[in-house]
Amino acid sequence: MTDTVIDTGTLVKRFGSFTAVDHLDLQVARGEVHGFLGPNGAGKSTTIRVLLGLYRATAGRVRVLGLDPATHGAAVTSRISYVPGEVTLWPNLTGQQVLDAFAGLRGRRDEAAEQRLAAAFALDTRRSVRTYSKGNRQKVALVAAFAAPTDVLILDEPTSGLDPLMEEVFQQCVHDAVAAGRTILLSSHILAEVEDVCDTVTIIKDGRLVESGRLADMRHLAASTVTARLSSGHADTVVQRLHRTGVTVTTDGGILRTAVPRPLVPAVLGVLAEAGADDITCTPAKLEDLFLRHYEVAAR
Repeated sequence: MTDTVIDTGTLVKRFGSFTAVDHLDLQVARGEVHGFLGPNGAGKSTTIRVLLGLYRATAGRVRVLGLDPATHGAAVTSRISYVPGEVTLWPNLTGQQVLDAFAGLRGRRDEAAEQRLAAAFALDTRRSVRTYSKGNRQKVALVAAFAAPTDVLILDEPTSGLDPLMEEVFQQCVHDAVAAGRTILLSSHILAEVEDVCDTVTIIKDGRLVESGRLADMRHLAASTVTARLSSGHADTVVQRLHRTGVTVTTDGGILRTAVPRPLVPAVLGVLAEAGADDITCTPAKLEDLFLRHYEVAAR
């Protein structure tokens, strides 16, 4: 059994002369939550549709659970739960009837899990879909996805329309799914959400890979933010010493701020401590810092 559940190699998807996905390498290991990041138009949803067999790749390798979804679509999708950002349901059915329909299409279900998840998401499945808000329609899709006996969840902006309390429920569902051995590909624009639940992250821009790896490792490669309060008599001397370490420093009203590469953090903190600085903070890089580093120029 392979440890790589999703594997694309130099994946290309073109629509006429437009290249939506450009030689993308994406690997998702079994049992992990993998964040898939990029702004609108970066190629995330197109890549997901290729993984689901909805689009055929123009070139490159695509494997999901060891199979090519373009030629083994039914075998692949029977083992995947998919939640899009915009959920469209049958308006004349109730929420429960929609869950019944999804289960019937799949051919298997876990009714106890459906009931437990509906309660957790505060979803009244007796109501007609036409009365549901966007958030409630999203809840139906999430209940069906997490309750289904599948190996992989592909979630494309899954919490769109949910309130903060329900986002907490969603995150707990993610943790429970991984604990049960399932694999999750999570495409989201909510960076804090990705940071809370993901083990690894892939960032794409204009359909191309710009960075991928374990989130903890990527944080270590990025600069930490160090701040401190300095007395006016020491500020100039401290700034000069920090400049000699190779970092750029700004000061405003006695508050010093600098972005420090991880190997230089001990030296910088040592300089500040020797100078008697107060209120010293050292904040590791956040996912937002890693993301924005690649998007100083807007993607097309």
